[in-house]
Amino acid sequence: MVSDTSDLKRGRAAYLGSRARSAATFDLDARFPDQVFRNGGAGSLFCEFDAVLSSEFWPALCTMARWHGDDHVELLVLEPDGDDFYVPQGLGYPAVSLSVEAGAEDYWAAIGFEPDGDALHAISITANVVAFTGASGRWGCWGERDPEVAVFQGFPDAAARREWCARFGPFLDVSGALESYLPLAFPGRRVVPDAYAAALTANYGNRGTRLP
Repeated sequence: MVSDTSDLKRGRAAYLGSRARSAATFDLDARFPDQVFRNGGAGSLFCEFDAVLSSEFWPALCTMARWHGDDHVELLVLEPDGDDFYVPQGLGYPAVSLSVEAGAEDYWAAIGFEPDGDALHAISITANVVAFTGASGRWGCWGERDPEVAVFQGFPDAAARREWCARFGPFLDVSGALESYLPLAFPGRRVVPDAYAAALTANYGNRGTRLP
C-alpha cells in the first residue's frame, strides 16, 4: 500500500475532500442509464468495468489527467458506501489520490491492497460504483459493476480520442456498448430493455461527433 496516496490510510477530512472534488464532475447520486456527468458532452466512450480496476489501465487514466493539466488522478468508491461498509469493516475510507508520475504498480498497490491479507477487501474486488477525475474537473471516468461498464468523457479533440483508443482500447460508443457489453447485464433474454437503451443513448450519444 502506498500510504500517502490512499485515503484508506488517511482520515475523514481527506475522504470528504475527495468526495467534494468528484461532486464537481459527477452527480454522485446518479446511476446508469442516467447522465452521471454534471456537464455531459459528446464523445463518450465505454469499456468493461473490470478494465479500469486493473494495473494495465493506469497509463490511460494518466493520459486523460495530463491532457487537462492534472497532476493527480482521483478515485472515489461510491458503492459500497464508506461509512456503511469500509469504515465499519476497519478498512478506512475508499478513496485514492495518486500522482500521474506514479507507476502501474503503485496504482495496483492502492486498489489491489489487501487489508489484513484479505484480498476480498481490496478496492478492486469490493468496489461496485467508482468515479475517476482530476482537480480540473474537465474529464472523468464512471464505472458500475452492474451493468459491468465504465464510461469516459473529456477528450480534448477527435484526434486525441482516436490516438487514445488505438493505444489503450478497445472502447465502444454508446451504440456499440448497447450491442456488445450491456446485453450480458440483463439475464434471461439478454436483451437491453428499450427504455434503458433509449435513456443511455440520449445521455451518452455522440450527437454528431464522429468516433474512431
